[in-house]
Amino acid sequence: MLESGRLLDGPELEVFEAEWAAATARTHAVGVASGTDALRLTLLALGAGLGGEVIVPAFTAIPTVAAVCATGATPVPVDVYGETATLDGEAAAAALTGQTVAAIVVHLYGRPAEVPELGIPIIEDAAHAHGLAPSPRAVAAAHSFYPTKNLAGVADGGAVVTDDPELAATIRRLRAHGRAPDGRHVVPATNSRMSELEAASLRLAIDDLEAGNTRRRQIAAAYRQAAPWLGWQLDHPDHVHHLCVARVAERGAFRAQLPFESAVHYPRAVTDEPAYARFERQPTPQARAWAASCISLPCYPELRDEELELIAAVLARGEGRRDDAGAMLKAAPG
Repeated sequence: MLESGRLLDGPELEVFEAEWAAATARTHAVGVASGTDALRLTLLALGAGLGGEVIVPAFTAIPTVAAVCATGATPVPVDVYGETATLDGEAAAAALTGQTVAAIVVHLYGRPAEVPELGIPIIEDAAHAHGLAPSPRAVAAAHSFYPTKNLAGVADGGAVVTDDPELAATIRRLRAHGRAPDGRHVVPATNSRMSELEAASLRLAIDDLEAGNTRRRQIAAAYRQAAPWLGWQLDHPDHVHHLCVARVAERGAFRAQLPFESAVHYPRAVTDEPAYARFERQPTPQARAWAASCISLPCYPELRDEELELIAAVLARGEGRRDDAGAMLKAAPG
């Protein structure tokens, strides 16, 4: 690849796109520069822009909402289900207006979310959900290949998968300054290309995805068995556990006593972030409850059995307590 001098728009990207389309059971895959751009370009291809509205869950990673704002459209955060932290379908339906152009459903932490029938295009935010089968109700799914994801590249990267050939063709133009296959620039657009290096690294990683997801499920199952008292996200047989998240009271004190590192995904509901507070329209008590109490435990395929046993033992005691023999283990960032 380096010897050829072809670092963009080359054969590695073309083959990766074909392999990722097959892995996700979609007809088309379009590689782009990031998961955020995968959402942004899909929204633009669907006609989102100034004056339009896009429904989003009020509890999600900020890139979900930032992608909407980047199109000029207005994000409309709605509440999530208390048991799953995923988009509440009834709340989404209540938020529909004449300006609604799309909705984004997030498979948060890798748990499959309900994809409601809303009568508008629905995009799956699958940044946490590599390995999940796509929903037939969604027009496309957006993936992130940030280095900590279940399918991780060597840098930022993303992809859109879809069965709609026109949607795929539009996203291909939008990722390359609006350039059509004949070389003419037919629409104003920016650059969002995946490098050949990123595509090559992802091709190497695809074969390990299933085994990695299996290991994540084993880790999450061990934690749940050890500490059923924790407020676990409702499980699902297809959960790929990008993050293993539970809810605890007195989160700060609980985390401070743990003999391993933990994290918080995410500490604020969308409308409690200063940049997005102006978009609040309806109460989102479940989103705020999750933000106030969620904790992410170490969950990555490289976790050794002895480390898993240490963590499970601490959780089983019903309290966070430092073991003298316990090393500080890291909870992977989302």
